[in-house]
Amino acid sequence: MAQQFEIGIMTLGEITPDPVTGRSPSAQTRMRETLEAATLADQVGLDVFGVGEHHRSDFFVSAPPVVLSAIATRTERIRLASAVTVLSSDDPIRVFQDFATLDLISGGRAEIIAGRGSYTESFPLFGYDLADYSDLFREKLDALLAIRAGNPARWPGGRFTHALTGLDIAPRPLGELPVWVGVGGTPASAVRTGTLGLPLALALLLGPVDSFVRPVELYRQAAADAGHDVDALRISVSTGGFVGATSQGARDTMYPAFRVGMMENNHQRGAGFALPRPAFDAQTAPAGGMLVGSPQEVIDKIMRFHLTYGLDRVVLQMGFGGVPHAEHLAAIERLGTEVAPVVRREVERRAGAAA
Repeated sequence: MAQQFEIGIMTLGEITPDPVTGRSPSAQTRMRETLEAATLADQVGLDVFGVGEHHRSDFFVSAPPVVLSAIATRTERIRLASAVTVLSSDDPIRVFQDFATLDLISGGRAEIIAGRGSYTESFPLFGYDLADYSDLFREKLDALLAIRAGNPARWPGGRFTHALTGLDIAPRPLGELPVWVGVGGTPASAVRTGTLGLPLALALLLGPVDSFVRPVELYRQAAADAGHDVDALRISVSTGGFVGATSQGARDTMYPAFRVGMMENNHQRGAGFALPRPAFDAQTAPAGGMLVGSPQEVIDKIMRFHLTYGLDRVVLQMGFGGVPHAEHLAAIERLGTEVAPVVRREVERRAGAAA
């Protein structure tokens, strides 16, 4: 049976000054708003809620499994994912234990999206050298997969991880814990993910819909060369978005917050950049990568992503930069009630026609 097309939302947990008043909300306020957003996402039938990991004072989430566990107690069916787990600067044993615990709390809804980390403040914080950026991720992902594969765990060790020689690593999740690999479009990362046969989670910050055509081709080819079932591969795209009652209203609501977020919270402190309104509008046009507009506009562009890549999951980063909370909740409701059902039906119809 084919995988149902999934639509979800995510947050990076940023704390951004209000574009009008200049005042920043408290971490507690942002936490409360995030729990409310996730609860509503579950109620309106969205499929996944993702929480990012950062280790700076302008973000309130440094421990996604803790936040996701709080969400698990308020929700019933929505899948709960990191977005992403910065595996390179973490301990793969602890990552597995944290998400296995979340899996037990949530009744089997936990997912790990493992990434290298485009925000790199965690590396010096935990004593790692950025010169080892890629090697850290490769080794720790291999260790995490070995831990997932069986208990007691066996892993030969490497430069950054010690050997696991029949050690008991508990708790265990209810089933096989999904491990996606977060990729920003680097061909080498796509190839390795395909070679491992793991689900591919593409992250689009800015750019056209077809930004990832070549990496996805390489991913599928690498998977085929390694003997994996290419038809069973899962691909997700996450990108900025907002579903408004009208096309213009969606853009006018999202832009002020997004502009401030890009300046204040983008990557390393001080490395943000101003995004002029014409550039933002270009990203929301039919060929642009952002999912912004009326429900029908967002439906059309999700279908364009689906047809371009054959993906089966789209995750919108809605609310980035401090979109007013009431407006954010209204956008989540539109996504769940007006966009997601139509997309699922259309994807299913096309799959049936192609069979």
